[in-house]
Amino acid sequence: MDPSPGATPYSAPAGCPMSQQQTSLYGPEFAADPHRVYDAFRAHGPAAPIELAPGVDATLIVQHEAALRVLQNPALFARDSRRWAALREGAIPMDSPVLPMMMYRPNCLFTDGAEHLRLRKAVTESLARLNSSRLSRDVERIADYLIDQFIERGTADLLNEYAKLLPLLLFNQLFGCPGDIGDRLTRSMSAIFDGEDVLRANGELTECLMELVALKRRQPGEDITSWLIQHPAGLRDEELKDQLVMLMGAGVEPERNLIANALLLMLAGDQPGGPERRGSGMLVEDALDDVLWNNPPIANYATHYPVRDIELDGVVLKAETPVLISFAAANSDPSLTDARQTLSKGAHLAWGAGPHVCPAKSPATLIALTAIEKILNTVPDLSLAVPASGVAWRPGPFHRALVALPVRFTPTAARRTATGTQPPAPTSTSAQLPDPYRNAAPQPAPAGRHAAEPAKKPKGWWSSFLDVFRV
Repeated sequence: MDPSPGATPYSAPAGCPMSQQQTSLYGPEFAADPHRVYDAFRAHGPAAPIELAPGVDATLIVQHEAALRVLQNPALFARDSRRWAALREGAIPMDSPVLPMMMYRPNCLFTDGAEHLRLRKAVTESLARLNSSRLSRDVERIADYLIDQFIERGTADLLNEYAKLLPLLLFNQLFGCPGDIGDRLTRSMSAIFDGEDVLRANGELTECLMELVALKRRQPGEDITSWLIQHPAGLRDEELKDQLVMLMGAGVEPERNLIANALLLMLAGDQPGGPERRGSGMLVEDALDDVLWNNPPIANYATHYPVRDIELDGVVLKAETPVLISFAAANSDPSLTDARQTLSKGAHLAWGAGPHVCPAKSPATLIALTAIEKILNTVPDLSLAVPASGVAWRPGPFHRALVALPVRFTPTAARRTATGTQPPAPTSTSAQLPDPYRNAAPQPAPAGRHAAEPAKKPKGWWSSFLDVFRV
C-alpha cells in the first residue's frame, strides 16, 4: 500500500486531527506533560507523526498492542539505521543532538538477524559473568563516595550529584577503566546525554574506548571489556568499542532516571496532597515498579525501520523511515487497566520486548535498588527541598528525566573521603542551580616559589574516586 505522492513518512487515518500537524518531542511543553500528548495521539490511532529534533521526523507508536507487533516482528521492522533514507540522502543535520542515539554502530542495538545474534550473545554472556554480590559492593562504594561530597552541607541535588554520577562511575568500574580513560569516558558520555557539542563528545568517546580496548588486549582483567575481548565471537576492535558504547548508553541514562524518578516518588510521600500511590513508606521495589509503569526512564526509543510500506491499523508506515516505540504511552494504554492496577511486572514495556529486549534487566534493577537503599539508609531524614509538583523535567525526545532533585537533610560528617581529595566541579546542569547547590568558587593559587609552575590537570570524578578507593 503506497502513500500518496509527497506524503510524509506517516499517513494518518482520515479525519484524524493529527493528520496535518507534527508534534515536537524535544521542547519544554512536551516534557512538562507528555501523557497529555500520548493520550491525544492514542485517541486517533496506534501511531502519530513527531519531530525528534529540528529536521528529524519520525513516527511514534503509542498503543500497547501495536508496539508489540513492531517489537516482535524483526522481519518487517529492522533496527539497522543504515536503512534510514533521510540520513543516507543527507537530509539530517550531522550535528543533530539525536544522532548519537540513532546513528548506526556495529553493536547489537543496531543490527538484525545472524549478526545481531552473534553480537548479543557476546554481550549477554559477558554480563552473565557479573557477580551480584560484587556488583552491590561496587555500587555501595561509589554511593559512599558521592554521598561524602555533600553530606556535610545538609543540601544536595540528588539527580546531578548522585543519580547521574553513580552509573557513570560504576561503568568505569565494570569496564576496568584506569583514571584518565575513565575521566574522559565520564565527560564525553555526560555531554552526549545532555546534547552538548555532540560531535566533539562522540569523537572523544570513540578515542578513549579504543584506548581502553587496546589496553585490555595487552592487560586483561576481571571486567566486561576483557570478557568481551575473550568471547568466542571474536569481536573486532570497532565492534568491541561499539558494544561498550551500547552498554553504557543503554545503562547510564536509564539508570540515572530510574534512580532519580523512584527517589522523587518516595520522597513525595512526605508532602501533603501527593498522589495516593506515593509515599515514603513504599518499599523500594514497589517504587521502582511504579516508575517503570508510569514514568519509564527511557520513554520513547527502540527505533525501527519498516523494510517496506506497512499498514498498521489504518496508519501507513513508510519504508526506511524511523518508527519509535513509546514505552510510556504503551504502558498507559487503557487496554492495560487491569495490569496497571496491580503493577504487574510482566505487562509493561519499560524493558522492551522481542529479540532486542534489554539484556541487563537484573543487574539494572539491582543497581537502582542498592543505590536507593544506600542513600535512604545513610541519610534517613532526607526530604524534598521543593514541592514535588514543582520539579522540572528535562526536555528531550527519548527520556523521562528530571532537571534536578533538590533535597535537604541534617548535615553529618563525611566518613570516607581521603584528606586533600578535591572532587571536580559540578556538571553544567548542577552549576546552574541556585545556592546552596553550587560549590564554592575556586580559590586562586597562593603566590610563592611554585607560583610560576604550570597548573596540574584537574582530576575528573573517576580519578578522584580512585584516590579514595584503590580498586
